[in-house]
Order: sequence, then structure tokens, then C-alpha cells
Amino acid sequence: MQDMIKRIVEADAEARALEEANKKAADEERRRIDEEAAAIYQKYMDKAKEEISKSEAYLEKRTDRKLKDVSVKQESALIKLKADYEQNRDRWVDEIVSRVTG
Repeated sequence: MQDMIKRIVEADAEARALEEANKKAADEERRRIDEEAAAIYQKYMDKAKEEISKSEAYLEKRTDRKLKDVSVKQESALIKLKADYEQNRDRWVDEIVSRVTG
């Protein structure tokens, strides 16, 4: 009987030790999975930030180019308007005066 109780106690101790080892292993596996998930997340976030940075640089260059194109067109239009004014102002003034005085 004593031997039987001793075996039961030993089996219980072994079961508790095994349960504790399994719990530690599960906790370690959870920690490893969390670390791996964080590393994967960080990798994709770094890649996304790099892509965003490239896109921003491209868009900024494209916007600068378009702004320069618009500025050149505006400058060209201004030069043309000034030239038209210089060439036609006397005629326009005479025409306005003639229409007003009728």
C-alpha cells in the first residue's frame, strides 16, 4: 500500500513536471511566434515606407516639372501679351476713343 501511494505521488510529481515543461514550451513558442510576427510586420512596414518614400520623390519631381512647365507657359503668355500691347496700344486707344466719342 505504501509502495502504491509512493508511485501515485511520484506519478503526480512527474505529471506536474511534464505539465510545467509543456507550459514553458508553449510560452516559449508563443514568444517566438510573437517575435517572428513582429519581425515580419517590421519588414513589411520598412518596405512600405521605402515604397512611399520613392513615390513621394517621384511625385515631387513630377509636380516640380509641371510647375516649371506652367511657369514657362505663363511667362510666354505674358511676353506675348506685352508684345501685343506694345504693338497695338495706340490703335486700341484710338479705337476706344472713337467708339466713346462716336
